[in-house]
Amino acid sequence: MEYFLTEEQIMIRDLARKIAQEEIAPRAAEYDEKEEYPWDVINLLKESEFMGIYLPAEYGGMGGGVLDLSIVVEELSKACGGVAVTFAANALGTFPIVLFGNEEQKQKYIPKIASGEYLAAFGLTESTAGSDASNIKTTARLEGDHYVLNGTKQWITNGGEASVYTVIAATRPDRGARGLTAFIVEKGTPGFEFGKKEMKLGIRCSSTRELVFQDCKVPVANRLGKEGQGFAVAMKTLDKARPGVAAQAIGIAQGALDHAVAFAMERKQFGQSITSFQAIQHKIAECATRIEASRALTYATARMIDAGSDNFSKESAMCKLLASDTAMYVATEAIQIYGGHGYMREYPVEKFFRDAKITQIYEGTNEIQRNVIALEVIRDAKKKK
Repeated sequence: MEYFLTEEQIMIRDLARKIAQEEIAPRAAEYDEKEEYPWDVINLLKESEFMGIYLPAEYGGMGGGVLDLSIVVEELSKACGGVAVTFAANALGTFPIVLFGNEEQKQKYIPKIASGEYLAAFGLTESTAGSDASNIKTTARLEGDHYVLNGTKQWITNGGEASVYTVIAATRPDRGARGLTAFIVEKGTPGFEFGKKEMKLGIRCSSTRELVFQDCKVPVANRLGKEGQGFAVAMKTLDKARPGVAAQAIGIAQGALDHAVAFAMERKQFGQSITSFQAIQHKIAECATRIEASRALTYATARMIDAGSDNFSKESAMCKLLASDTAMYVATEAIQIYGGHGYMREYPVEKFFRDAKITQIYEGTNEIQRNVIALEVIRDAKKKK
């Protein structure tokens, strides 16, 4: 299907695909088994100038947008979801600075992120603040020219590896969502340490760690936006980042389907290839259709964001919801097409299955996405009355 990509975007896609097929896919099982951060791939992405592909040219980026980012994430995900999320999470940690940073903050951090010198991470989730993002317990107390942070963030992608963290903390705990504030915290800041590294079902080569703050002093100059604006920073960031999760899910689904079709063409039962059986054909057709629908919606949403729309919460939630449910569906059907082989670790589709599940959970569970979509639809209906 033609997605009307520019010549530059086609070049970006083809280069990302080459890296994925030649450098990542042959080692995907190894990355998964060892659970080691894929610095070799990150360094290769730096050399390819992909780290700044979505960042403004005036800060050292390539001047692309969410669609360019999504194209790369999708291609990487076809080979390994874990590698892809290390790349995508860098954007998640950077978007708050792009959206809410002042000029001094942008000049200080974005060029280093764009060049790959710095990796970024996003510190929102806590043990009591998952779907209820307003229930943050990490506090930030103003003392003169700095804030003192105390608390623990949980399940932070790129935790321990990133150099820069955008962190949401409560400056007015009594005010709930209106009492949250966003900060830029650098690795190595006294009082900022890393907790346990999580052992995960999927995306196992990505680093998922706790962020621990114990009387951590962060300069007032590192506050993002105004006090009390932290919840808005988090929500606007997630709205802009969710197409990247959708792209990851699409890549995982496409990778799983590609392997399943190739296997089905070779697999013989009752004296013929199993692709001759209508039951298998219907599975392939359903998977392919869901993938194309997910990709079309995701690309349309990314273009909407890049065009400067000021309200895309509904569309962002929709593409993340559809694509991640598609990834889980396709990965499940891919295993079914493989039969018993699909359950074995020597075949690739069981990894796609494990990697797919998290796309339904992080950056907002799909239950939360349905809430967002429904509220937007109801709000629009009320406006028409």
